[in-house]
Amino acid sequence: MSKLHRRLLTVMMVAMTAILAFAASPETARAADAGAITIGGDVATQYDAYQLFSATVTDKAGSDQKVATDLAWASDAVRQAVLPVLYDAGLDRSASTAQAAAEWLNADGHMTTSLATKLARAICKSDIPSVALNAGTAAELPCGYWLIVADDDAIAQGEAGTAPIMTLVGGSAVTVKPKAATPKVSKHVLEDGTAAWQKAADATVADDLYWRLSATVPAGLTAYDTYTVRFVDTMGAGLDPSKVAASMRVYVAAGADGGFDAVACEGGNANSTPAKGWTDITSQCGVSVEGNAFTVRTGDLVAALGGADAFAAGARVVAVYNAPLGANCNRGATKGNPNEVYLSYPRSPLADQSGDAGFTRTPSDDACAYTWGLSLIKRSSSDDKPLAGANLRIIDDRGRILTTDGSWSTDADACITTDADGHVELSGVDAGVYTVEEIAAPKGYTAFEGKRTVTVTAEGLDVKQVATAKPKVTVSVENPLRVDTADARTGSIELSVLNTPSKEAGRGFMPSTGDRTLVLVAVLAAIGVAAIVVALVIKRGGGRREK
Repeated sequence: MSKLHRRLLTVMMVAMTAILAFAASPETARAADAGAITIGGDVATQYDAYQLFSATVTDKAGSDQKVATDLAWASDAVRQAVLPVLYDAGLDRSASTAQAAAEWLNADGHMTTSLATKLARAICKSDIPSVALNAGTAAELPCGYWLIVADDDAIAQGEAGTAPIMTLVGGSAVTVKPKAATPKVSKHVLEDGTAAWQKAADATVADDLYWRLSATVPAGLTAYDTYTVRFVDTMGAGLDPSKVAASMRVYVAAGADGGFDAVACEGGNANSTPAKGWTDITSQCGVSVEGNAFTVRTGDLVAALGGADAFAAGARVVAVYNAPLGANCNRGATKGNPNEVYLSYPRSPLADQSGDAGFTRTPSDDACAYTWGLSLIKRSSSDDKPLAGANLRIIDDRGRILTTDGSWSTDADACITTDADGHVELSGVDAGVYTVEEIAAPKGYTAFEGKRTVTVTAEGLDVKQVATAKPKVTVSVENPLRVDTADARTGSIELSVLNTPSKEAGRGFMPSTGDRTLVLVAVLAAIGVAAIVVALVIKRGGGRREK
């Protein structure tokens, strides 16, 4: 593997004007053959130092500047690597000495971050020997100009190398402190009840459920010619990945400051039209889904924003996709259905962004979706006995009606029938308002008239971190419905739908309402009894007349 893949640049470039001086001066201190250098900060733990020019270096009296004289190329290999880069940048092609090259670099505006990066690339490609340095530990280097790059293996998770360090070693000890600004990632889920992106939300199984991945690329990454990031997402087993690829939309906006409202959200849906200031770059991105994990790789963000100058101000990237809760999802708050993401980003301007080796990553961030189980039990109001055979129509707050297979339909005639245990199950529902109608009561009972509402409220989902979410579920109902249990941990909500025994059934001989055959038999029997009574009265009356 070439040095281009093994050596990565760090974050800052010490101003050349503060360290370059070429004319000998009588106001100088005694020169030495070596100088001390310490690399501070926490960008990386190990660095490689490449000498460009050897020099005699002294401290200028009464100043923090240094004076360099007797400049020479550190080696012929360095000269061959550096001169072509300087010629392309504007150095007169007739100039070839170390003195001429250093003087040109010291001229105003020549030693840019871009040029320093190109020099570092050229040196690393040439496999020029380096001196290893440990961060925080003082080391001695021969006097002269040195280019410092961070060791690839020393850039860990949450770290990054950016622009090179160019410094003059010699005279008094030198300390440089690289600074790195790294990208950040966050994840949210759309709560349809409030149309807000939150760390936690609840939803109905199989309904569209939108998730948002947000990345911030910091300002100041001026050394990059290209910059690509990847969202690496791992969904919980209870989430359905089948809609991810088709629904994915990716947007970018300039600037590291500002929000992430790339799209409008209405009715629980994420609009695909980008908001002002955002550009849809979905066509430039690649989405790869494998099981319950997927990767979204952006195109070149530098190009997408219109060039290096715009990218230098930072960027925001948003990916929005649909991943509903599946039938096998967790109910309740104990586990929920988590969704986790991290951002993979280039280690440095020298990183090869075509594969995986040139990337490091952020810590992970997560969001979570919850759902609740709603059980209705038909019961007798007299003894709480479960009642089978009741026909109920249950309507959610979207106007959909529960069907016998547990799905939601727009069929106005749909209804369900309580089973042998009197149960009707709504497995995996969102908080909201549900309407219950009784189409037909069990035999011997009277159906309630009109509609009754069940209001399920989930609290504690609007949190900043999923770990702090402690959802609480409350339920309110209208008579003759009754709340029996509501446990947020298990997600179990149990209601009773009470039926009053019909009046005739209470007397012991009248049939249930609606049974016309049995009603007719009962009426005829009553007529027969009345005829017997009349006959007895007449007979008794006649007897008295005989007397």
